[in-house]
This record gives sequence, structure tokens and C-alpha cells, in this order.
Amino acid sequence: MITKFSTLFAGHIDLGDMGKKATPANDRRYSNEQLISVFDKAESLAKCMDTLGYDTLWMAEHHFQHEGYECIPNLLMFGVHLAHVTQNIRVGCGFNIAPMWHPLRLAEDYAVADILTKGRVIFGVGRGYHSREVEALGGVMLDQDENREMFEEQVDILFKAFHEESFRHEGKFYTIPPRVPYRGYELEELTLVPRPARLPVECWQPIVSASPRGLDFMAKHGIKGIVGGGSALMAEAPIQAYREALERAGVETELGGNLCIGVNFHIAETREQAIKEATPFFEEHLKMFGPLGFIPMSDDQLSVLNQRGGWDDAGLPSLESACEAGSWYCGPPEGFIDYIETMQSKYPGLDTLNVQSAMGTPEAVMIEQLEWFGREVMPHFRSS
Repeated sequence: MITKFSTLFAGHIDLGDMGKKATPANDRRYSNEQLISVFDKAESLAKCMDTLGYDTLWMAEHHFQHEGYECIPNLLMFGVHLAHVTQNIRVGCGFNIAPMWHPLRLAEDYAVADILTKGRVIFGVGRGYHSREVEALGGVMLDQDENREMFEEQVDILFKAFHEESFRHEGKFYTIPPRVPYRGYELEELTLVPRPARLPVECWQPIVSASPRGLDFMAKHGIKGIVGGGSALMAEAPIQAYREALERAGVETELGGNLCIGVNFHIAETREQAIKEATPFFEEHLKMFGPLGFIPMSDDQLSVLNQRGGWDDAGLPSLESACEAGSWYCGPPEGFIDYIETMQSKYPGLDTLNVQSAMGTPEAVMIEQLEWFGREVMPHFRSS
């Protein structure tokens, strides 16, 4: 039964002009003063959600985005701050991109955040999808096979560091610790200091391709999955595949168990009004994520995304079609209740729903939408 509600803020500034007739994504460039506005924006969202009883504010780790879309580079540091200016809401790392980190530094930083916030920062890992940031920070992304190998080895190290009092690791990318002399003996094991105060560590990962290898790796470590909201199509295939991976690992769960499903939304008095208001935000979402491969498009369609206007004859996806597919909800609050009840019936093991505004949505609109949902939709599921 769905009882927990969260949202995702990937870190976009208030862009100003938005949609198909606005500035192309690659032409956007903002001042440092504008880019750092994301921190006040996220704090406003966290305080609003905390007051309304939301469970988690998820944020995304990204780097170098002068375009203004995803501008939060350090989730753990920021999560500690947000936990200290709110009372109850948790802050989710959605996600720390492991190939951009040394796994032991990531493990240490999470442990410190866990201790300082008394467990209100949620750990999450991902492989990455921006070549500019992953490759620039010393990781591998263009070679996807090596990216996955590196990611899996890093996560293996993270879980050893979290859960074993002392450990060593020898793999393709890392030998930890190196066999070096230290204070009169040869180093053979390491202990993470500090380790997280709460064990085992709750960890989340996006489900994108839903490959058996990727899902079996998640099941091996007990990693929970987030589906939708830009990570994958909100369809039953990846949800069923995740359940099957858990079964192969000896874990029985109802369909939707150990998952969070994401859906973009916009509430208004009518469906027509909601679609009209949210269309520029949806179009900005296309401009951001289409070229990164998250939305199936032809080369001609991708070319159109990189220009101001001229979209009408390109056959690009529409917000109406996204609503029909179920990856978006647009309409009045009572319709959203019906939408969620249908999802609850389809996925009886699901207890967490991520409702989020699209990339580019201004802060005032995001606050308005969170308040509307929190006051007119959420209570229906909290009281049932």
C-alpha cells in the first residue's frame, strides 16, 4: 500500500524562458550567481515538504552544467545542511555517481552524513549518463562495458567498507589496501573510520535498462530500485524484472516491493488547464533528456530539439501522449487519487511514490504543486 511520498529535484535554476520557442539547451549559460540559486531553491522545497509530511526529497549529483539544469555537485554535504534546517524529511542521494568517486571516499562521506543527520540521508548509487562529467572526473562512461565493470567493483567495495569491520579487496580496478609497509608491519586490511551508524545501509539505484545482470547485482546487495521520472519508462516490464531478480536471490516480494515509482505531475482545475500550464516544462524536459537517450527519437527529431521553434512538424512527443502513457499525470486532485489507486492495485507491494515537477519548472510552481498534492491527495492515502 502506498503511504510514502517523495519528490525529485535534480537541481535546475529558474530558467526564465522555457519550451520549444525558448533558448536551446546547448545555448544556455548563466552566471555563478544564478547557478547557486539552486541551493536556496532546494532549501525552500525541503522546508515545504517537511511541513506537509513528505517522506523524502531526492536530489541528483551532477557537475559542470552551466546550462542551469542540474547544478548540485555534492549531495552528501548538502544533505547534511538540509537535515539541519528541517525536522523530519529525509534527503535522498539520487544518485551518487560511483565512477566519479573513489569508493572509499564516498563510503567515508556517506558515513559522516549518516552520523551527523542521525540517518536522515539516504544512500544511492548510479553509473552516470553525462560523458562530460564522468570522463572529466576520471571515470569511464563512453565504454559502457567498462563503466559497468567499474561501477560493480566500486559498489562491492562500498558494501565491504560499510558492513565489514575490516576488509581487503583485489579486483580489476582497485587493490585495497596496497601491500605497503606501515609502522613496522605490512598492510593487509583496512577499516573504514567511521562506518555508518545504521547498518545495513539502505541503498537505492535507478532501474534503466533493466538488464538481468544489472538487476541481479542489485538483488545481490539488497539495493532498492527507482523506476520512472526520467530513469526509465513507467511500465510493468522493469518492475516485473526486478521482482524476478529478487526471486532468483531468494527474496520473495509482491510486485512493486522494494521499489519507488516516479511520475511527473501537474495539478490544475482541469486536465486541459494542467496540460496547457505544464507544456513548456515538458518541452524543456525533452530538450534536456532527448539528446541523452532517455526519450526515443529519430536523428531529425533530435536536430529539431537543438533549435528555437520549428518543432510543430517534427512529430515530437507531446505532453498529451505522456499522460496517456501514464508517465505523467495532469488534471485535478481527485483524478490523481484515482490514478494512484489504480497504480496501487497494479503493484500491491509498492509503498513509495515519487511525484515530481519536470525539469525547468519554476520554484513558485513547484511549491504550489507540492502544497496542492500534500493537502488534497496525500491525506487520502495516509488515512486509508
